[in-house]
Amino acid sequence: MNPIVNVLEQFGIDAAAVPHGNGHINNTFLVESNPRVILQRINTSIFKKPAEVMENIMAVTAYLREKIAENSGDPARETMTFLTTKEGLPYYQTVDGDFWRACYFVEDTVCLEVAKSPADFAEVAHTFGRFQRMLSDFPADQLHETIERFHDTPNRFAQLEEAIAADRAGRVASVETEIALCRKFQKYASLIVDGIAEGTVPLRVTHNDTKLNNVLLDAKTHKGICVIDLDTVMPGSLLYDFGDAMRTGASTGAEDEIDLDKVQFNLEKFEAFTAAFLEELGDSMTDRERELLPYSALIITLEQATRFLADHINGDVYYHIHRENHNLDRARTQLKLVCDIENLLPKMQEIVSKF
Repeated sequence: MNPIVNVLEQFGIDAAAVPHGNGHINNTFLVESNPRVILQRINTSIFKKPAEVMENIMAVTAYLREKIAENSGDPARETMTFLTTKEGLPYYQTVDGDFWRACYFVEDTVCLEVAKSPADFAEVAHTFGRFQRMLSDFPADQLHETIERFHDTPNRFAQLEEAIAADRAGRVASVETEIALCRKFQKYASLIVDGIAEGTVPLRVTHNDTKLNNVLLDAKTHKGICVIDLDTVMPGSLLYDFGDAMRTGASTGAEDEIDLDKVQFNLEKFEAFTAAFLEELGDSMTDRERELLPYSALIITLEQATRFLADHINGDVYYHIHRENHNLDRARTQLKLVCDIENLLPKMQEIVSKF
């Protein structure tokens, strides 16, 4: 029997499945059932405790459904809904040890790879901001840390240095320029984690992977509908979410753009996102969080540069690649943005102070 057919049977589904999406981590399929379903095999080399990942997701989505219903929204459309197996579990483990999950596909929606306008980016900001606001009372300490020290930027630098020292794929000599750039900006790396340690940056429930394509927009109105890809929902800082959204959404190029002349940091989009994000959060942010908003864009972009570069040096063992030197291209794009952001920090601080 086809393994996917067997997995679908566990969720009570008898329909065909085809590959779907362009995610880097999990294997994703669209199931042509009625209603349609997204089927995923969880990457257990990255999420080593998939049951805990699903515990986090089920707890957060249940809480969100209550909040959405209280505000006369549509829980079936405004948050992810996961199916359970015949045993009542939100995942199925095969005899080979693979973990699978299934959720309902949210119809008549689109997601963006690039924000074509400040208005589109602002809508993404509203959606992530509402996500933060609705979860503001959720006890963050009840969630598992599904990837240890995920947005601990100093630790990401330590991992980069480990990769350089090991040089498993023999690539270090060819990326000395990129290594030097990462080290140049390392002085910013600890600002957020230091704030958390000091208590000036509160620990919150955060998404931790706020790429544009993790928000579903209504296909007709382009209004934000739903935040998806909840694998990394865990305790963190809203600065992680803000900074990562800036990394992808305020860039004028794709994450893996080869022509770096096409990659700049767009201040107009930064302002649009900042205004919408702060509008949703109101006065719930601390002074230090507001102060660090511009720096978070630099820090998270820099962090992602170190991750892409380390993976390239290690031989592309973490992120899926689709061409030779793909992770190096990704790292170079992030580093170009970091350079731009550092130059624009004074203007970004002026923008934040307006709201």
